[in-house]
Amino acid sequence: MSNLLQQIYTIKNEHKKGLAVLIDPDQPSESVLNIVQLCKSHLIDFIFVGGSLVTSGVLSKTLQIIKSHFEGPVYIFPGNEFMIDEQADGILFLSLLSGRNPEYLIGKQIVAAPTLAKSNLDIVPTAYLLIDGGRETSVSYISNTKPIPADKPDIASATALAGKLMGMQCIYMDAGSGALHCISPKMIAQVKKQVHLPLIIGGGIRNAEAALNAYKAGADIIVIGNGAEDDKSLIQTIANVRNTIGHSIEV
Repeated sequence: MSNLLQQIYTIKNEHKKGLAVLIDPDQPSESVLNIVQLCKSHLIDFIFVGGSLVTSGVLSKTLQIIKSHFEGPVYIFPGNEFMIDEQADGILFLSLLSGRNPEYLIGKQIVAAPTLAKSNLDIVPTAYLLIDGGRETSVSYISNTKPIPADKPDIASATALAGKLMGMQCIYMDAGSGALHCISPKMIAQVKKQVHLPLIIGGGIRNAEAALNAYKAGADIIVIGNGAEDDKSLIQTIANVRNTIGHSIEV
């Protein structure tokens, strides 16, 4: 089992929830450092690094900053087949199952596979489901795919189930960067009921209520990204939610 999955299951077995911060490498180094220091202060469980459009050279520099100041697990959230760097602890090996573009289902994965196989990275086969968050996101534009409609939890759960049957070890549901709306608790709960795999939820989570609703519905890990870049207090806010729910949630 992947190291990341072992850590998620440890959190689950302790009746707790996880929190990850997604850092865009294209940010200025000063901004990256500020976010990393907040992650360290509030005992964030994981840092994910990546995005849909990352310029050349910045991934390595960003990972250097993060690994110099953060002792927790750091995983790459790849936007393309070139986002591989062994400074990270591992990589979410994503397949965009919600779309129908073969390049993001398997094409880019084939290109990346030989390099990953030679690396020491912890590789986590992850079913990636893009959910409509109220506006077109970078992911949908770059991948040329449509997200799953926000009011179609049956489609989301069937897609997640297909991912499980294909051997995926983790489900990542994402409303995308800059989403107007987060994923509904109803959709999260239906996917969790259908697929008993670690469930990561991201996109549009900008307040304590949204985080609490996602956790209660079945999210094992919540991911905050752009919201933390725009409002540094969000990391503390969501960390407080994670810290206080404890044994009160049973999913």
